Amino acid sequence: MRTRRVLQTLTATGGFILLLIVLTLVVSALDNPVAALVVFGAVLALLFGGRLLSKRIPDGTVLELDLDKGVTEKPPTDMPGRLLRRNAVVLRDVTDALRRASGDRRVTGLVARVGNGGLSVAQAQELREAVARFRESGKRTVAYSESFGENALSMADYYLAAAFEEIILLPMGSLSIQGVLTRTPFLGRMFSQLEVEPDFDHRSEYKAMKYLLTEDHYLPPHEEATTAVIEDHMSQIVAGVARDRGLDESEVRTIVDSAPLFGEEGVEAGLIDRIAHRDDAYESSKVDGSGFMYLGQYLKRAGRPNRRGKRIALIYGTGSIARGSSGFDPLTRGSSFGADDVASAFREARDDKKVQAIVFRVDSPGGSAVGSEVVHREVVRARESGKPVVVSMGSVAGSGGYFVAASANSIVAQPGTVTGSIGVVFGKLATSHAWRRIGINWEELKVGRNAGFASPTDVYSDSERARLQTALDVIYAGFKERVARGRSMTEAQVEEVAKGRVWTGMRAAELGLVDDLGGLDRAIEVAKELAGIESQSPVSVQVYPRSGLLPIRSGKPSSEPVRELLAVMDSLSPSAPLELRMVERFDS
Repeated sequence: MRTRRVLQTLTATGGFILLLIVLTLVVSALDNPVAALVVFGAVLALLFGGRLLSKRIPDGTVLELDLDKGVTEKPPTDMPGRLLRRNAVVLRDVTDALRRASGDRRVTGLVARVGNGGLSVAQAQELREAVARFRESGKRTVAYSESFGENALSMADYYLAAAFEEIILLPMGSLSIQGVLTRTPFLGRMFSQLEVEPDFDHRSEYKAMKYLLTEDHYLPPHEEATTAVIEDHMSQIVAGVARDRGLDESEVRTIVDSAPLFGEEGVEAGLIDRIAHRDDAYESSKVDGSGFMYLGQYLKRAGRPNRRGKRIALIYGTGSIARGSSGFDPLTRGSSFGADDVASAFREARDDKKVQAIVFRVDSPGGSAVGSEVVHREVVRARESGKPVVVSMGSVAGSGGYFVAASANSIVAQPGTVTGSIGVVFGKLATSHAWRRIGINWEELKVGRNAGFASPTDVYSDSERARLQTALDVIYAGFKERVARGRSMTEAQVEEVAKGRVWTGMRAAELGLVDDLGGLDRAIEVAKELAGIESQSPVSVQVYPRSGLLPIRSGKPSSEPVRELLAVMDSLSPSAPLELRMVERFDS
């Protein structure tokens, strides 16, 4: 507390102090050079002393972490997104801080608020791995919850809590762990009532997006694939909880079937250690003389792991895939996966001689087929340059999210990752009848038999529908071909696991769509192996594209990396023939 007060005082009066120092320096320099040196030394001592104080991590520090609002894969890079998500907990920050703290003797424990974060199973698994590593170093871990779900299921959040040494629930809290549930909105009946005609088709029967728009219930292929995923998730959660809490899996399933549980029922079931309050949880996490520090502050002061050594590039592809630049939607509070930005990051990493390998973190449900192809090409080019590419899958890497991953040297996913969905859906909502209901009649004049192919008013004509089928066939065949080539499978083998079906990471590994199970840390280990870096050697993990000091894009002279631009500039030397200079310049 004393250190904090000192820092606050220094911050509040810093401007005034610096002004006095500058004036003193000027006066002293005029009258007495020795005095000027003394004052200058005092300035340096003040500045560096304050910096050292701000970097200090006291012995006996307990890290505190609030996961009650969940985690995000990657913070937005645009200014509106940064402002709206400035307090978001970033998944990599948590895992990096716990990895760093596991070997830091100054850190003695971790206390975390959990329970209502709406975590995905894959996110819970990545966090569980980080907590387990932290515990193995002999440090104390305490999870407390006001309530595991309040009128909502909270299986994944409790799954994370089970990895902690002690779990504390507030007296009025509950355990809403009744199972795993997925809710699917079917819009077919609504569109019928609105007289909107969904004119869609897909490849193939498991590509469920079509059903959401055309049906009002589950069709057998959709139900089969979705049930298989949630059953896998349930099995993974039950196995983890049983192992962590010293129970049989059958006991855990029986408990789940009797949930929700309240208060002492959770203690009697063996899922909660005691009923207490937040202050009790904090007291329980301490050892003699302990103090607390936010996990984010600790990471700033201690620094990330993987800061020195041979360089590995880390590139993020998060959100729905779209052509153009990445962005942040303030309404959905979600990011988009801009193909141009991700492709540019790959070119920058490929061109950087210091980069030994690339880890591509994908968390995307798919999107634009063309945008996916743009990124896929850069993955292939990176491999061809001799730099191995390892994909680390987050919560979901399906459809286009798998397309961009398929040609990597290796794919790593969590057991609970949702992936696959090798297929395509295409179509439009025809709205002409709906417009007529409100007195608006659209008429179209066209030249060209298929000019109305993309028209939003009418369903496809016979000739347009034929082109729709061709488009579906071409995109689906191209998707399967890239998977076959990237995964060293025959197209017949790909077809068996394709048809638009989704799989958990665990099943995808059994089917040959994924190589290894784990999180980002495991992907970095695989990248080291493929790059020929010894397992015990340190590495420097750098996010690409490299950012400047300010969140403002500088004017780039070219879309290509600097080295290629310099090669063009070299060709413009006076000794080069004019014809050669012009050709190379325009080719660039």
